[in-house]
Amino acid sequence: MIQTIRVKTKGRDALAEGLLSDIRHFFKSNVTKIETVKVYRLEAITEKQAATLSEKLLCESLNQAYTLNRPMIKNASVVLEIAYRPGVMNPEASSIMKAANDLGIKMSAADSSREYGFFGKITREEAQTMVQKLTLVNPTIAYLIASPPTTLMIKGKSGPTTTISIRTMTDGELLELSKDKLFLNLEELRTIKNYFQKIKKDPTDCELETIAQTWSEHCAHKTFKAHLFIDGKRKAPLMTRIKNEALKHKKNIVSAFVDNSGVMDFYDGYAICGKVETHNSPSAIEPYGGAMTGSGGVFRDVLGTGKGAKTIVSTDMFCFAPPDMDRKKLPQGCLPPDYLFKRVVTGVKDYGNRMGIPTNNGSVHFHDDFRAKPTVIVGAYGILPKTKAQKGKARAGDVVMVVGGQTGRDGIHGATFSSSEMTERTISVNSSAVQIGNAIEEKRMFDCLLKARDKGYIRAIQDCGAGGFSSAIGEMGEKTGVTIHLEKASLKYPGLSPWEIWVSESQERMVIAISPKKIKTFIALCKIYNVEATALGKFDRSKKLRIYYERRQISNLDMRFLHHGLPQRVLQAKRNFKFQISNFKFPRSPRSEKEWLRIIKKTLSHPNVCSKEPIVRRYDHSVQGTNSLQPFAGEKLDGPNDAVVIRPLLDKPYGMVVAHGLNPILNRTDPYWGSIWAGTEAVSNYVAVGGDIRDASLINNYIWPFPDEESLWSLDQSVDAVVDFMKTLKIPVVSGKDSLSSTYKGKDGSVIKIPPVLCMSVFGKIRNVKQTASSDIKKVGSVLCLVGKLDHQNSPVPRVDLKMLPKTLSAVYKGIVKGVITSCHDVSEGGIITTIFEMCVGGNRGTSIIIPSSYSANEFLLNETAGCFVIEVEREKEARQLCKNVPLLVLGKTQKDFILKASYKKITLFEADIDVLKKAWQKPMKQLFE
Repeated sequence: MIQTIRVKTKGRDALAEGLLSDIRHFFKSNVTKIETVKVYRLEAITEKQAATLSEKLLCESLNQAYTLNRPMIKNASVVLEIAYRPGVMNPEASSIMKAANDLGIKMSAADSSREYGFFGKITREEAQTMVQKLTLVNPTIAYLIASPPTTLMIKGKSGPTTTISIRTMTDGELLELSKDKLFLNLEELRTIKNYFQKIKKDPTDCELETIAQTWSEHCAHKTFKAHLFIDGKRKAPLMTRIKNEALKHKKNIVSAFVDNSGVMDFYDGYAICGKVETHNSPSAIEPYGGAMTGSGGVFRDVLGTGKGAKTIVSTDMFCFAPPDMDRKKLPQGCLPPDYLFKRVVTGVKDYGNRMGIPTNNGSVHFHDDFRAKPTVIVGAYGILPKTKAQKGKARAGDVVMVVGGQTGRDGIHGATFSSSEMTERTISVNSSAVQIGNAIEEKRMFDCLLKARDKGYIRAIQDCGAGGFSSAIGEMGEKTGVTIHLEKASLKYPGLSPWEIWVSESQERMVIAISPKKIKTFIALCKIYNVEATALGKFDRSKKLRIYYERRQISNLDMRFLHHGLPQRVLQAKRNFKFQISNFKFPRSPRSEKEWLRIIKKTLSHPNVCSKEPIVRRYDHSVQGTNSLQPFAGEKLDGPNDAVVIRPLLDKPYGMVVAHGLNPILNRTDPYWGSIWAGTEAVSNYVAVGGDIRDASLINNYIWPFPDEESLWSLDQSVDAVVDFMKTLKIPVVSGKDSLSSTYKGKDGSVIKIPPVLCMSVFGKIRNVKQTASSDIKKVGSVLCLVGKLDHQNSPVPRVDLKMLPKTLSAVYKGIVKGVITSCHDVSEGGIITTIFEMCVGGNRGTSIIIPSSYSANEFLLNETAGCFVIEVEREKEARQLCKNVPLLVLGKTQKDFILKASYKKITLFEADIDVLKKAWQKPMKQLFE
């Protein structure tokens, strides 16, 4: 029997109010009111037990009320109930089961959903249309319940292992086999065919899926490892160029390019690590689950570094189409940008907040050509003892232990699917590639495995990321060999075929190699933390990947072929003239104060420039208590800082700085100088808070359209820029990732390529968190100066002077450490005027500046040359002494009046009320998130 519990919030229902607001905005509707109710269904318990769970677990009596087995919404015209589809991971269900068990109540199954009551003149069909158009029901993972279920149990019989007759297939048949599943090209398929012809057997479905996962672009980085011919001339592979230059700068490197994240030296026997990933493809079809599991995945990358690191920082960088974009522009099979935006933010928020990891650095960028596929970048940083920082190696005889969540059908084909271009079919064909994360499960697992690390239980550790067991166990057993008994895997529900268990990307799972002598004490530790642990097999000396399911062998692959049999691609790229920089001119200077104010408001309210505070406030950016410099500064904590500074060891003054930079549209205009701009923006943010680039490391992420000749040429240019950037600053890239599938192809032949994204992240160490600077103006009567060389070329991509950049960064760093610079903010999107405005907002002070006569006024105020800074100093003399070898312009002085005044050639151009400008700057995101 199923017991149904309904829980309703007393008083204001924010969810209902938001939905009603959306309906009134998008539809002509007679809906007068909406009520929402949370529904819990629990199977195989008594009504008395259900009442106990309602009062002790599911309902907070202070602000909620509940009913048992009876409706709660009364007199509504229509009531709709929305639930996860059967088989989709519902994190609440497993938490309810665990909590009920702790209370001594055992049930066979649990589920949760939500009811929406619509009041007013409205039919059921109209209500359904509204919630579907508002994407309240994402058909990929959810559905409208027509009638209450009679059972919550998912029944199913494991499917058979099949053999694919690949040895006799034609080329056409091979390509058909690969479509929508394997995503391999013909040469790769022929290589697989030849291998099985050689060993005189056909592959099982499990073997074929394993090869496809291992050889996917996502896992194998085929483009970055390919032989390249650029405009007919041979160049070294992209990956080779990056690694060769990075490893010349080993000063701080502890581990680079060999583990789940890059590791650099910290203080007192500790190391810090960082990893930045993308989750574009799953987020495009289910943004909440895609973003959640993106965050969860990079957190596990940090945990899977060395013998295990503690995650201490979360970051997120997003690129979407403008939220107010006309939906008629939306390609078939794509979700609306405002829905994507809100759900991605909610996914990152829910995962980081529930795990107690601060999300305190990020950015959001907009362009129409992200309408088919967004860019969702998530990062994580951690700390670990330096003695535990080297990647572990499994030994023959070690036990393969899976720890954490159970395995389900969610995430199947995630690695291969995310390696392909998107079409109108993607959202339906690849819906099984979506996962819904369970942050509470991951939190328990993290605490358990960090304790296991300290006790010396872990020989090697690997995240079950893209490809699941196939990737994790396959990589760990590459040098030795491994034998797996797959029927031992703990499943969410019955009915999975063996190959599905093997490649499932169900979240919150780690694989560890552990000595048989330590199994008993390790399992006891897992029980203390309420974490599931299961032995699946052993590492051996076979040099084979041998998998059994209920005594039948379903895989016997040679490890050498699996990991080294992939044919190296040979790729051609040609320069496309649309990438050449055209003659660019700033618009003419405004001719009146009114026109100046209009342009400044327009600049500040642009979605790429406006305040992102409503998003940041959704994240718990101060959890763990480590923030020394948080995302916002000043009297009202609303002036944005350039980077985050945390103190990971609370009893020490040591700091860790995390920053980043990206500007996709600049990469489209000029991929080389756009990439230089992104790198410069990252290190400028880092230095602006007091970081020394000599104690920093870089992470580079390339999110690009599918690498045809045109896009590959721009990618090659971007990599050249990153290599030159490392040479210039003598700091290494220690980690990175490529995601080269952001092209949409429509049925009508239309092609949409995203503006290529290079996200450069930077992290490093500072000896004392007190020797830092924030962006807010500190005093009345202090001097504002511009430090750094501005680009005068009137080009759409401001070119950074790479000879001057190191000197500028050094001068600013020294000024902050010596206490000469009291506030600092780098020049970025929105130009110098935006930089000064944001410093005024944070300090709750105004300023009066004089524009140098050697510039035109608008070219100066709107100039976005990265690597330049506006600094606050007490006396002009100190600034000039600090910047003897660096360009310096004295701009003016700060003032008590909250006015931004600018003069040019002794004429006042404008006097702007900063409160008025501030409202324009804050309005765009407030409209979306408040």
